[in-house]
Amino acid sequence: MSPLPPASPQFDRLGLEFLADFLGRARHHRPDNLEALAELGAVYTRLGRYSEGLDIDRRLVALDPTNPTVHYNLACSLALCGESAEALDALELALQHGYDDAAHLSSDEDLKSLRDEPRFLAFVERLTRK
Repeated sequence: MSPLPPASPQFDRLGLEFLADFLGRARHHRPDNLEALAELGAVYTRLGRYSEGLDIDRRLVALDPTNPTVHYNLACSLALCGESAEALDALELALQHGYDDAAHLSSDEDLKSLRDEPRFLAFVERLTRK
């Protein structure tokens, strides 16, 4: 049996839209399900629905305020929405709560708009020194 050819971008998008709809419906039944919310936020971001992803990430921070990953993801959503100052504040909280992946922080395309910011550079240096 030969391997399947790669899916087209339109097919990928259709699958993501289906998943977003499914997770959105699940959210109405269990609005505080952290795993479903996190996946929904990630799907919205992959679809370019940044403001919807931002809403989800804000909800996740409210539900799990000491989780470094939710603060990191909030920073990504804020950066994608052009909210640089708030994104840097969220990154600061992510670091305070234990986020420590300097390589990922440095290369994450969602944070590209922050890379020249002095605070961002200081975060990368702080994590690199660990």
